[in-house]
Amino acid sequence: MVVSYRIIVYTKGNISSLKTKDAVIIVRDLNLAFGQRQLFDNISLTLQPDQKIGLVGRNGSGKSTLLKIIAGQQKFDDGSITIERGKTVAYMPQEVVLASDKTVFDEAFTAFDHVVALQQELAKIEDLLSHTHDVGQAVLDRYADATHEMSQYNVHLITQRVHEILSGLGFREADLSKPVEQLSVGWKMRLVLAKLLLQDADFYLFDEPTNHLDIVAKDWFLEFLKASKKGFMLVSHDRYFLDHACSIIFELERGKGTLYYGNYTTYLAQKEQNQTMLEKAYEAQQKDIAKRMETINRFRAKASKAGMAQSMLKSLDKMERIEIEREPGTVAFSFPQGRRAGKIVLHVDNVSKRFEDKKIFEHVSFEIARDERVALVAANGVGKTTLLHCIMGKMPFDSGTVSVGHNVDPVLFEQDQDRSLTPTKTILDEVEDSCKTSEIRARVRAMLGAFLFPGDDVRKKIAVLSGGEKNRVAMVKVLLAQGNLLLLDEPTNHLDLPSKEILLSALQQFTGTLLFVSHDRSFLDSLATRIIELTPTGAKSYPGNYESYLYQKKVNEQLASGKVATAENQTQRPSHGASAAAVPEKGGREAYELRKKRANLESRIAKLERELEDLTEKFGELEYDSKEYLAADERLTLLRQQLRNAYTEWEKWSL
Repeated sequence: MVVSYRIIVYTKGNISSLKTKDAVIIVRDLNLAFGQRQLFDNISLTLQPDQKIGLVGRNGSGKSTLLKIIAGQQKFDDGSITIERGKTVAYMPQEVVLASDKTVFDEAFTAFDHVVALQQELAKIEDLLSHTHDVGQAVLDRYADATHEMSQYNVHLITQRVHEILSGLGFREADLSKPVEQLSVGWKMRLVLAKLLLQDADFYLFDEPTNHLDIVAKDWFLEFLKASKKGFMLVSHDRYFLDHACSIIFELERGKGTLYYGNYTTYLAQKEQNQTMLEKAYEAQQKDIAKRMETINRFRAKASKAGMAQSMLKSLDKMERIEIEREPGTVAFSFPQGRRAGKIVLHVDNVSKRFEDKKIFEHVSFEIARDERVALVAANGVGKTTLLHCIMGKMPFDSGTVSVGHNVDPVLFEQDQDRSLTPTKTILDEVEDSCKTSEIRARVRAMLGAFLFPGDDVRKKIAVLSGGEKNRVAMVKVLLAQGNLLLLDEPTNHLDLPSKEILLSALQQFTGTLLFVSHDRSFLDSLATRIIELTPTGAKSYPGNYESYLYQKKVNEQLASGKVATAENQTQRPSHGASAAAVPEKGGREAYELRKKRANLESRIAKLERELEDLTEKFGELEYDSKEYLAADERLTLLRQQLRNAYTEWEKWSL
């Protein structure tokens, strides 16, 4: 929805005026309480027209509520919200009901409601003129005015823009003539986002806009925001998105709002530094309090100094105490040991699948070796979930073969947790009932605690859990199942950033093989060691993570078009696990040797980069000009040279 503000100011009891220069929105001393809980405590914020802000905070901190208040969709207790005269603020909630009897294209075109209204008015007047000889001068004058107004708009460019936005968000040309009522909820949300972007507002408020986007549409939307000069405040649980779309982070925590300049990674570093300083100040204050109390207790024992002791005690009571909330430490996971699988864990050969007359995919072939972490990527509708179900035997395929290797125990994490969990069970019962042995059941509480279900939380019924909570319960079941091949279908769905970090840490510590589907860029880059791209006509394998995969595809496209890689795009290689052209799954001896050579080089590059990163971090702690400092400096120089040489050799074997 788009909220158009003229001179509207939301206040309690009085009207405020815009005083901060160039600001689109000013939030002053905002307060909101729900019962005894103070959600917002005097929050103030000024939003400039070009600021790109990520709104972060734990679940329940009020992120969605703050956006609703700024958009005028929710009341507050005290403070003011001021919108600059004549500015428009576009707001996209997490969920919205889109009811329309139009086609996808026509509904998107309603973003230009003024143009649509003129078109309709002109059509009515023209119909009147064709059927009536004497329409009157007033009608003719209005027709002339409306025609002149219409000439101010380039309908061809507007139509082209609608096509571009819809295409970028994943709509195919054939989808544009579909009735909106036939779309799923996810595609309706994409249409809502398209209309929002087409309306060209002065400032945007996005509440989880990427929830219903696949990774291709996410990448397009990210580039759109990066190229746009318009400001926005955005809630997202996608770390990659926050890192690359936002240059400011506004954190909500315990009722307060704190502004951090930089992206999400910079914010985390600044927050950690602030936390360290706060803990040191807290410890110093506690020592000072203890020392004062010791003096007070000593003076109390003497009648001549009792008054002084009382005065010191009153002074101590007035001291503003430092409060700290310690962040949870790194969670160590203890997984039940499954069987050691054979060298080849999964073999898929020439698999095809159709639904009635619609071909989903065909000629899909690949192998996965023990301990690989493989991400399966494809556009929506190509059949990622279908392929996982075919591999697990939950769905028949039309042709080809699927075989698992020696001692392989596959376990599937379903995307739809309502199908895999029992609503009437408690969290504890749900997980314990799935455990094979008493030894594994003994680990259930510890694992649930690691996945943010402490104490009595394990007694909650599955039916009352949020989507993210159900996701975490299902993941605990999967990790305790003693499988050595995990097939994970969108494991990050509905998870907030802290939960994603816990899941990522768990999977990084898992000693087995992974085949997973995810639309989270940060998750893919941090976990995948290989990408398999599923297409309607087969599958291609790309060593490295998702960033590496994108780079390889770019190189392939340049080679296919006859373009020679320039010095500029050669330097835009991924920082880890880089590789070049896609490697066919089957080939002769030459292809095998090429893959082996590249794999060795990529392993060497990754090792050099890790050592360089570790040494650089240690370097800052060394005393300048000391023996250790000089040795480290010499080693840094050598590592950088070795890394440059490795990249040069990698380019030779890649191109």
